[in-house]
Amino acid sequence: MPKMKTHRGAAKRFRVTGRGKLVRKKAYNSHLFTVKNAKRKRSLERETEVAHSDDGNVRKVLGLGNKKQD
Repeated sequence: MPKMKTHRGAAKRFRVTGRGKLVRKKAYNSHLFTVKNAKRKRSLERETEVAHSDDGNVRKVLGLGNKKQD
Protein backbone atom coordinates (compact mmCIF):
# COMPACT_ATOMS: atom_id res chain seq x y z
CA MET A 1 0.00 0.00 0.00
CA PRO A 2 1.49 3.39 -0.95
CA LYS A 3 1.96 6.20 1.53
CA MET A 4 -0.97 8.56 1.99
CA LYS A 5 -0.37 11.99 0.51
CA THR A 6 -0.91 15.12 2.58
CA HIS A 7 -3.78 17.32 1.37
CA ARG A 8 -1.82 20.45 0.51
CA GLY A 9 -4.78 22.82 1.01
CA ALA A 10 -5.29 21.46 4.53
CA ALA A 11 -1.57 21.64 5.29
CA LYS A 12 -1.68 25.40 4.67
CA ARG A 13 -4.67 25.90 6.98
CA PHE A 14 -3.86 23.77 10.03
CA ARG A 15 -0.80 23.17 12.18
CA VAL A 16 0.05 20.81 15.00
CA THR A 17 1.24 22.20 18.34
CA GLY A 18 4.02 20.64 20.38
CA ARG A 19 1.47 18.72 22.44
CA GLY A 20 -0.29 17.36 19.36
CA LYS A 21 -3.29 19.69 19.24
CA LEU A 22 -4.52 21.02 15.89
CA VAL A 23 -4.96 24.77 15.55
CA ARG A 24 -6.56 26.89 12.87
CA LYS A 25 -7.17 30.54 12.05
CA LYS A 26 -10.57 32.06 12.71
CA ALA A 27 -13.00 32.96 9.93
CA TYR A 28 -14.45 36.42 9.08
CA ASN A 29 -11.09 38.16 9.16
CA SER A 30 -10.55 39.33 5.60
CA HIS A 31 -12.81 42.36 4.95
CA LEU A 32 -15.67 44.55 6.25
CA PHE A 33 -13.66 45.66 9.27
CA THR A 34 -15.57 48.92 9.67
CA VAL A 35 -18.61 47.06 11.02
CA LYS A 36 -16.55 44.99 13.51
CA ASN A 37 -15.51 46.46 16.85
CA ALA A 38 -11.90 46.42 18.06
CA LYS A 39 -12.42 43.61 20.58
CA ARG A 40 -13.89 41.35 17.91
CA LYS A 41 -11.04 42.09 15.47
CA ARG A 42 -8.40 41.29 18.12
CA SER A 43 -10.20 38.03 18.89
CA LEU A 44 -10.24 37.07 15.21
CA GLU A 45 -6.45 37.49 14.98
CA ARG A 46 -5.81 34.61 17.39
CA GLU A 47 -5.69 30.95 16.49
CA THR A 48 -8.13 28.48 18.00
CA GLU A 49 -8.17 24.73 18.48
CA VAL A 50 -9.93 22.55 15.91
CA ALA A 51 -13.27 21.22 17.17
CA HIS A 52 -13.23 17.72 18.63
CA SER A 53 -15.75 16.52 16.03
CA ASP A 54 -13.50 17.67 13.16
CA ASP A 55 -10.21 16.54 14.71
CA GLY A 56 -10.17 13.05 13.16
CA ASN A 57 -10.97 14.22 9.63
CA VAL A 58 -8.31 16.95 9.74
CA ARG A 59 -5.69 14.50 11.02
CA LYS A 60 -6.59 12.09 8.23
CA VAL A 61 -6.06 14.63 5.44
CA LEU A 62 -2.81 15.80 7.05
CA GLY A 63 -1.55 12.21 7.10
CA LEU A 64 -1.31 12.05 10.91
CA GLY A 65 -3.67 9.14 11.46
CA ASN A 66 -6.94 9.83 13.20
CA LYS A 67 -5.94 9.66 16.88
CA LYS A 68 -4.40 12.38 19.04
CA GLN A 69 -1.09 11.33 20.62
CA ASP A 70 -0.95 12.64 24.21
